[in-house]
Amino acid sequence: MMTSVKRKAFEAGHQPKLLVIIDGKPESSRSIRYAARRASRTGSTLMMLAVTGESDFNHWLGVGDVMRIEATELAEQHLARAIASVQALTPLEIETLVVEGVMSEQILALIHRDEDISSLILAAGTEAEGPGPLVSLLAGQAAGHFPVPIVIVPGHLDDQAIDALS
Repeated sequence: MMTSVKRKAFEAGHQPKLLVIIDGKPESSRSIRYAARRASRTGSTLMMLAVTGESDFNHWLGVGDVMRIEATELAEQHLARAIASVQALTPLEIETLVVEGVMSEQILALIHRDEDISSLILAAGTEAEGPGPLVSLLAGQAAGHFPVPIVIVPGHLDDQAIDALS
């Protein structure tokens, strides 16, 4: 794990940010809603991060570039839908970022770079396979060393339950 950077979210000249991961999975609507409602109620900025995987086709002329462009376009579509759903709920300051790489590494790198990020909001899947690989990784072995609190929104919660909790 990366060494932690001092959080400055609540110091003068700074504003707390809630980081939510945008990946297009069904349960991500739960984390987006929770993060939007929570950001609105706490006066925080909502930061949306989409991570495209690394292309395995860099050795084929042009194929890696095409795959990278397609992955970025898909991530931007997911972000546009997420932004629209947030704006339907509440007017918020929203920051977005699309990066390429390994999801967990990119999340940690962003948190390390941005000292205003005060928490990470994830949603747990409801499938039989478990809560999802990111929740399993970050809430499991990495949780004790993670630089910010991790909020895991149960994927089965409906809008009313999320609104009551956020």
